[in-house]
Formats: sequence, structure tokens, C-alpha cells
Amino acid sequence: MNKAIRLKLFIMMVLQFFIWGAWLPPIFGYMPAIGFNGTQQALIGSAFAIASLVGIFFSNQFADRNFAAEKFLAFSHLVGGLAMLGLFFTQEFKMFFALMVVHSLFYVPTISVTNSLAFANLKDATKEFGLVRMGGTIGWIAAQWPLYFVLGGLSGDEAIRATRWVFVISAVSSFILAGFSLTLPHTPPKPAAKGEDSLAWLKAVKLLRFPFLLVLFLVTFIDATIHNGYFVFIFNFLANIGIEPKWITPITSIGQIAEIVTMAFLGAALARFGWKTTMIIGILGHAARFAVFAFVPENHALIIAVQVLHGICYAFFFATLYIFIDAAFPKDVRTSAQGLFNLLVLGAGDLAAKWIFIPLVAKHTVVDAATNKSVIDYKSIFLVPTGMALVAAIILAIAFWPPKDVGAATGGSAPAH
Repeated sequence: MNKAIRLKLFIMMVLQFFIWGAWLPPIFGYMPAIGFNGTQQALIGSAFAIASLVGIFFSNQFADRNFAAEKFLAFSHLVGGLAMLGLFFTQEFKMFFALMVVHSLFYVPTISVTNSLAFANLKDATKEFGLVRMGGTIGWIAAQWPLYFVLGGLSGDEAIRATRWVFVISAVSSFILAGFSLTLPHTPPKPAAKGEDSLAWLKAVKLLRFPFLLVLFLVTFIDATIHNGYFVFIFNFLANIGIEPKWITPITSIGQIAEIVTMAFLGAALARFGWKTTMIIGILGHAARFAVFAFVPENHALIIAVQVLHGICYAFFFATLYIFIDAAFPKDVRTSAQGLFNLLVLGAGDLAAKWIFIPLVAKHTVVDAATNKSVIDYKSIFLVPTGMALVAAIILAIAFWPPKDVGAATGGSAPAH
């Protein structure tokens, strides 16, 4: 394919995830610092879940049926950037929450649209998508690392004043992507053919009648719950086993570096192993990582080393999932199909992780009468996501049997991979 186009798609992914990575990690320290209580923080943290649900019925529908993908991205990032900029100027909860919801409503669907736009302009998605999507991980790291080192040594009012600027950084990058989107390859909408569902999301949902897609939908929910659970656990766990706080973010970022490497080899892995085995390896990465957490928490070197499994967990399952969706669903509903599965990845899986794992930690936490300190039974906790991952892998191994030409089976036209 045209290398210039692939470079543009790569830059698109860098900017797409730079926007998100700039504000997400700092905001969880910022919200309590400006006086938001736990309920308020949870509501703000649920904005992406709300947007992922709403996006299926509206934004992704418009992207499939009514707007060229590049124009949809330009408009969405312009409005989303303005909402993000507004967060710089307010510390009042209702306005802050409203602006975050607006930003999420316009940003979350662009994750599906950037995937769909990339697939529409890649000659061989199986080989090339990993290389393009690698830009997203690089963008996340490029946003996160400098801000970590700049904000890490600040406290009190100084930290609040400094952290507010992450919203400006995110907004500016959003405006840049809005302009850059207009230079991307023209990717027109795909109106429904005569006699087909005019609602793209409804057609995408109906295709879950195919057993292999329904099984994948179920497994995606389980894997998304485990994946989001990792972020529920990891910071407190590393601190609890004696890792210095200043090293926790660098340690967790090892997984992101590994993700870059894994993305580079994803095409070769898919060619070698195929859909099912590649995704099973990704799921088993979770099982291996949590098993290490459960059984050898005192081995800090091993705990740090298994962070590299994050790259395998993400690339081998989620990136492969997005490639599979593009191959399996018809062209006119692919953005809605991406949004349907992103509802699990960004919404239902995230909420389930919090509903399951936060109470689980509370259940296995006791106060030592002698020291008056909390003691957490991490072994019992981590065996739960380990078991969930094993169950998901078994389901995929037993029940996921996609036809040789998945596109033809569902009425699409994509070649088998």
C-alpha cells in the first residue's frame, strides 16, 4: 500500500490515544484534590461507559450511514476538544461532570471510527493493522511519561494548578487531530442497500445470531472485565508488596512498551497461529500474570518481569479482535460493530470490573488487631481473575469455530485470514 497513507494512519493513532493518555492517569489524583467525593469520582469515571452505550445507537450509526469517516473524526475531535478545554476552567462538580460526558460522547465513538478508517485503507489488515495501531500505544506513552515526571514531585495547590494543564494539552492535541483528520483518505459512508436494515447498529446486533460471533461477544466481555480489573488492582497491589510509589507507574508502563513490540509482530503471529489460537494466547496471558501475583508476590523481580505480558494480553486479544470484526462484519456496519464490541471493552467490562473486584478486595481485607493495619489476602483475590481467564480460554477453544471465510458467512466480502 501507499506508505504515505500508512504513515498518516499511524499519526492518526498517535494523536487519538495521546488525547486520552494526557488526562486519564492524572485525573484520579486531581479529582480528590479539588474536593470531589467518591460518588462524584465514580460518576465521572463512568462517562466512557455511558458514551460507549450511547455511541452504538447514535454516533456509530451516523458514521456508518451518513458521514465520511474523516469528517466525522474532524467534527468529533473539535467538539470533544472544546469540552476538554472547558475542564481547565471549572472545579464545580456538575459542570465538570457535564463536560466530561460531552467529551466522552464525542471521543469514545472515534475509537471505533479510527479503527474502521484504518481497516478501510489498509491493503492487508492482518499484516498491517498491528503496525498502525502501535501508534496508539506510542501516543499514550508520549502523553503519560512526561506528565508523570513533571507532576510527580508536586503536591497541594501547586499540584492542582499544574495538573489542570493536562486538559489544555489534551484539548490542543484534539484540535490538531481534528485538523489532521481532514487530510486522511476519504472514507465515505455506506448507506444501507435496498431491503437491508437502515439501522447499522441493529444489523450488527442481529449478526450475533451466528454462534461464533456470539461466543466471541461473551468471551470479549469476560476478557474486558479481567483487563479492566488489572487497573483496579495494580497500583495498590504493588504498593502493598513494598514497591516504592515513585516506581509504580514506570513499572506498569513496561507493559505498554511490550505492547509496542507485540503489535509489531501481531501480523506474523496471526499468520502463524490463526484467529483462535492468537486470542487464546492473549487471554492466557492474563491467567499467567495473575497467577504470578497470587503465588509469588514476594518475588519483586518476577512481578516486574510479568508486566511484559500486558503487551500479549492486549495485542493478541483486543487488537486481533478488532481485525476479526473488520473481517467478519459487512462493510456498511463495521463501525457499529466496532462500537458494539467497544461497549464491552470500554463500558460493560469496565463497570463489571469495578462491581466485581472492588467488593472482592473489601471481602478479603481484614484489620490486624496487633498493628491496626489492613491485611489483604491477595492470593484469594487474584485466583478469581486467573480462573475467569482460564474459563474464557476454554470457552474460546471449545465453542469458537469461525468459518474459513468469515466475511462471506455473515454477508460481508472480506477475505479469510
